[in-house]
Amino acid sequence: MRIFFLLILLSYIGGNIYIFVRGLQAIQHFPLIFKWLAGAFFWLSFLSIILMFALRNSRMATSTGWHIFYEYSCSWLVVTLYMGLLLLCFDAFKLFNHSFRYGFVLSLLLTICLLIYGHYRYQHPVNKVIHIDINKSATDRTQSLKVVAVSDIHLGMGTNKNRLQKYVRLINAQHPDLILIAGDLIDNSLAPVRYQRMEEELLQLHAPLGLYMSPGNHEYISGIAESREYISGSTHIRFLQDTVVTLPNGIRIVGRDDASNPSRKELHTLLEGAGRDLPVIVLDHQPYQLKEAEEEGVDLLFCGHTHHGQVWPMSWITEQLFDIGYGFAKRGNTSIYVSSGLSLWGPPYRIGTKSELIVFHIHLKD
Repeated sequence: MRIFFLLILLSYIGGNIYIFVRGLQAIQHFPLIFKWLAGAFFWLSFLSIILMFALRNSRMATSTGWHIFYEYSCSWLVVTLYMGLLLLCFDAFKLFNHSFRYGFVLSLLLTICLLIYGHYRYQHPVNKVIHIDINKSATDRTQSLKVVAVSDIHLGMGTNKNRLQKYVRLINAQHPDLILIAGDLIDNSLAPVRYQRMEEELLQLHAPLGLYMSPGNHEYISGIAESREYISGSTHIRFLQDTVVTLPNGIRIVGRDDASNPSRKELHTLLEGAGRDLPVIVLDHQPYQLKEAEEEGVDLLFCGHTHHGQVWPMSWITEQLFDIGYGFAKRGNTSIYVSSGLSLWGPPYRIGTKSELIVFHIHLKD
């Protein structure tokens, strides 16, 4: 994973150098003062993401101005990606048409169009309804259950209080029996979550059978002990860290610790003595060890983490990195769903992917 992030960093640096050189060529006939101003703007944008992360625990991270700066600095990652790819395509085209001189301008215009489209997609999550049949009975003979499942909300500088209010309304509008969260409720720091008092919105979430979540890697980034204390102490959400709970109807909810913890318990250890006659739902943030869920007779495994790459072609990369990078699969008697997430990390764009809220209609044996 470290090598992967190193490659991303080197690509970001190399891509910006390439875009800058091509940009200078495009404005070579402009006045010198314009070139200096454009260069300063470009490299300040390149460095802005470093400043953003350095000040993520600051109280200023709660202001509207800082939220705009956060989205702008993260957006530069996507600008670099698409400007770089488009310039490469137009430069390749120029090999066959030497008189073509509009590669930079067209790349810039197309990138802006993609950003507008991607931001709209991010702001309009979809409700995805999935019907699941489980050949097991609940203790109270419940025949159906409506479950809202979400992941990767990433509360903080990006998903701020106003956006959380919209998400709470979306979830409550489904009138679920049960709400499940598969990790990464918190983003990179608890500071902006506390400063904005986001527990006020989280306390408005309601489901008769309760709210349960498993931790994700970003709860570890934010501080796993602090995240657990905040969520357990300030909201109605039950924080399941290698924990099994049994609902009044006998359905078992298993919340696995995140794979960030190499010492987390094995699934078979968590299910020891639990029996296999009652329905079992597992929350596991990162979609690894899927075979284990099938072998242990899990009825539904819900994961997140991948974001489906957020933007193409990163979506293609996540599909290669994970057994299931996104979507639904049936393995034996185990239903598996890997969500792209209700929100996202960093750049506020969905290009070739979607933000989603999952509604499981679970049908149980009579």
